[in-house]
Amino acid sequence: MSRKSILVVDDEKGQREILEMILSGEGYDVTTASSGEAAMKFVADRHFDLVLTDLKMTGMSGLDLLKQLTDYDKSIIVVLLTAHGSVDSAVDALRLGAFDYLQKPYDSEKLLETISRALNKLSTLDVEIVSESDEMDRVKKLILKIAKSNSTVLIRGESGTGKELIARSIHKNSERADQIFQAVNCAAINENLLESELFGHEKGSFTGAVGEKKGLFEVADGGTLFLDEIGELDISLQAKILRALQEKQIRRVGGTKEINIDVRVVAATNRDLLKMTEEGRFREDLYYRLNVLSLEIPPLRDRGSDVPLLRDYFIRKYTRDTNRKIRISKDADKVMANYSYPGNVRQLESAVERAILLCENDTITVDDLPPEMLSDAGGSADVQFKLPPNGVNFEDVERSLIMQAMDRTDNNITKSAKLLGLTFRTLQYRLEKYGIKKDGDDE
Repeated sequence: MSRKSILVVDDEKGQREILEMILSGEGYDVTTASSGEAAMKFVADRHFDLVLTDLKMTGMSGLDLLKQLTDYDKSIIVVLLTAHGSVDSAVDALRLGAFDYLQKPYDSEKLLETISRALNKLSTLDVEIVSESDEMDRVKKLILKIAKSNSTVLIRGESGTGKELIARSIHKNSERADQIFQAVNCAAINENLLESELFGHEKGSFTGAVGEKKGLFEVADGGTLFLDEIGELDISLQAKILRALQEKQIRRVGGTKEINIDVRVVAATNRDLLKMTEEGRFREDLYYRLNVLSLEIPPLRDRGSDVPLLRDYFIRKYTRDTNRKIRISKDADKVMANYSYPGNVRQLESAVERAILLCENDTITVDDLPPEMLSDAGGSADVQFKLPPNGVNFEDVERSLIMQAMDRTDNNITKSAKLLGLTFRTLQYRLEKYGIKKDGDDE
């Protein structure tokens, strides 16, 4: 395995030289930067396993650098150096995700011990998938098989099921685990900017391109690139991604040079891509290129045994830095256990965070839960659906209820979603699934 790479950031030249000497003497691959701004340029060009930064610097502070690093690449471990009077800021940094901090003047032995612990965490890190259900157990076993390959992966699942978590787990269990994991949400970036984000651009290639920029395919070279919501890509951009996967080469916007890349692509979608290919909205050749290995993430409603486990995990997460011991009343526990969670794990996490903020006497009650969970619970108590002796086709029932809701609201998706106890995006997905006309798209 290659030497671990460390970026040392300090605005004092003498400190940079001392740290470089200590760390290089231990066999680390050391790069130094004189400012937070310079550090971010280095990070854009190559991957670092760890960043060791001073807290107080001219220009960008160590705290601001930590925030930018966390936004850019969550796999980078950050250790801070701080003067005695800045301990409070260093503690804030721990809350923001820093691994640890050392007070100046530091002992070289203590420094090396901290660096070793941090990098040991990196080498043994495995993404935690909180689950005990049979459905997710099958997913976890499949992840370990998929991780051994370098082939592209397509992850399917509803919004909020944790597709990025699965992608990170594939990366962390692969031979690329010590390289960068880079994620991008294809629906969150304007399509005119997304090409530059993925492939980079040359200086002057368009208005505002004041310098050259590496794209994510280059940044993730040697590692894994996660393309979330790939079903939202424009057809023209799909062709360029297909070429990158086939040829293992990319060309920056405005450039003429072919750049070789070694990137494993993991893509995710909540859409039916095969149906989209039939409708001409997604390239068939790209679909089969992405779908070499695939896995389906079951919605939370299909793995109810995971709800209390996830709930307790999120309670620990949001009380980790406090002395609070949160309890859950029996009524609140019943509502949370019986709710359908159309927003999946993401909705459960938000509900727990909200309840912790609102609860009094450290006990979560029904009143602390989101209103939609209470209306869902009330509705299920008032309405009884009887199963016919010969059973039903559940999809026919679901389609019929959706059509009734859309008729009642004059095709208003927001109002229909409320009637059905679904989120706007979940109902959109089902409308597409069943081919139901949706002229009243109001968001």
